[in-house]
Amino acid sequence: MTTSTLTGVLIPNPEMLFQTAHETLLIPNQLDASQLDGVFGRLMDHHVDYADLYFQYTRSEGWSLEEGQVKSGSFNIEQGVGVRAVSGEKTAFAYSDDISQPALLAAAEATRAIAKSGAVRKPHAVARPGGHALYQPMDPLTTLKDAEKVVLLEKLERYARAIDSRVTQVMASLASEYDVVLIARSDGHQAADVRPLVRLSLQVITEQDGRREQGSAGGGGRFGYEYFSDAMLKKYAEQAVHQALTNLAAKPAPAGSMTVVLGAGWPGILLHEAIGHGLEGDFNRKGSSAFAGRVGERVAATGVTVVDDGTLMNRRGSLNVDDEGNPTQCTTLIENGVLKGYMQDTLNARLMGVPITGNARRESFAHIPMPRMTNTYMLNGDKDPAEIIASVKHGLYAVNFGGGQVDITSGKFVFSAAEAYMIEDGKITYPVKGATLIGNGPDVLTRVSMIGNDMALDPGVGTCGKEGQSVPVGVGQPTLRIDGLTVGGTA
Repeated sequence: MTTSTLTGVLIPNPEMLFQTAHETLLIPNQLDASQLDGVFGRLMDHHVDYADLYFQYTRSEGWSLEEGQVKSGSFNIEQGVGVRAVSGEKTAFAYSDDISQPALLAAAEATRAIAKSGAVRKPHAVARPGGHALYQPMDPLTTLKDAEKVVLLEKLERYARAIDSRVTQVMASLASEYDVVLIARSDGHQAADVRPLVRLSLQVITEQDGRREQGSAGGGGRFGYEYFSDAMLKKYAEQAVHQALTNLAAKPAPAGSMTVVLGAGWPGILLHEAIGHGLEGDFNRKGSSAFAGRVGERVAATGVTVVDDGTLMNRRGSLNVDDEGNPTQCTTLIENGVLKGYMQDTLNARLMGVPITGNARRESFAHIPMPRMTNTYMLNGDKDPAEIIASVKHGLYAVNFGGGQVDITSGKFVFSAAEAYMIEDGKITYPVKGATLIGNGPDVLTRVSMIGNDMALDPGVGTCGKEGQSVPVGVGQPTLRIDGLTVGGTA
C-alpha cells in the first residue's frame, strides 16, 4: 500500500486497480480473460509484430458560471475499446464503443490490411507488473454534491468581484473526469489504471474609462474537488483580477530584439511548445524535427537541463502507466545543454533501437497512441530571480502567456504574453500589452544566459494538442534570462 501526499488516504495496490477495471469494463460486457486470448489469437494469426487492446470507461462533467449564474452543466459517459496491430512501420487501428466479443473480433479482422508473410506469433502468458501509485483511484465527480459545486463557483465569483469595483464580468468553469482503463498486449503484459482529473478555470474582465482588459487563473490535478479550498479560490481570484488590472494600466509594448526574462512556472509553456514537441520520438524517427540526429550534440546553453517526468504526485500530466501499459518515468532530454534523447512509445523506440520511456499517450480509446509529453520542465540554476532582473539594462519581463504556435520542422514559434512588464536599468518599471515573442526553438535554447533557482510547475491547467488529439500536460521552469529574442510589439 502507498500513501497519497495530498490527503494521506491509502492508494490500493495494482490488483485493486485490475478489480475496478474488470468490474467496470469486462464484467458488464460479459467478457473475461479467456475471451481476450481469443482476440489475440485472431490478431496474431495475421502475422503482426505486436498488438494491443485499450479498454476505457470515462465519466465526465462540466459546470459553467456567467453573469452571476451557473447557466450550464454537462454530464457525459463514454466507453469503448481500441484494437491496434503493428507490423514493421505500419499500424492498423480500429475501435468500437461496443465492448463485446463480437465487436472485438470484428475490430481484429479490420487489422488484416497490414498482415505480412512470416511465422505466426503466439500470444504470451499474462503478466501484471504494475505501475506507479501517483494518485488516488477516486471518482472526483462524487467528492462534492451538485449543489456544492454551484456554491463553489458562486463563491469564486464573489471573491473576484469583491477585490475591485472595476471587475465587470466573471466567468468560471469547473470540470472533472473519472477515467478507468485496462490495457492488454500480445506480449502478455496487462495494466490497469483509475485516473481522476479536476480543473477550475476563472476569467475576469475589468473596465475603466471605456477600456476593457481580461485576466485569467485556475488550477487542477489528479485529485478531488476538495483541493479547491476557500484559500485556493481567493488565490485564483486575486491572480485573475491582478492580471486584468495590470493590463488595464499597460502601455503598448515596444518591438525589436531585446533581452527577455521569462517568469517561473507557466511560462514553461514556451519550452513545451518551442522544443518539447521537437523531442518526441516520432518526429525524430521521421527526420522532421529540428533536433533529429543530434543526440550527443550541444543544443542549448551550459546549465540548461530539461526533463519530462510523468511520475510527479497528483500532477495533471502524470500517469501511473502510459497508454501502452508501461510505467511512466523521468526522462532527461537535455542535460547541461547536451541532447540526451527523445520521448518514446513502443513503436518508435523499437524502430529507433532505443529504450521505451513511457510516453505513449492517446486522447481516448478512439485514438491511436503516439509519443507525447507528460510534465516537461527545466531544472533549477543557481541565480536569484532578483539578480536576473537586476542584470538587465533594457528588456521585457514576461510573467504569463496566452496562446502560441510552433512549426515542428523549422522550430519557429510565436507566443503572446498575457502579462508582461518593461525592465529598465535593472528594475521592473511599467506593464505592457501586445507583446509577442518570436523565435526559433533550437536557437532560443542557446541564448539562455541566466537560470534562476526558483523552478515552479504550472498550476495544473495545461492541455496539449498533437495531430488532432488533446491530452492533459504539465509545464514548468525557473526564471530565465534570454538574450537577443525578437519581440513583436504595438508601440
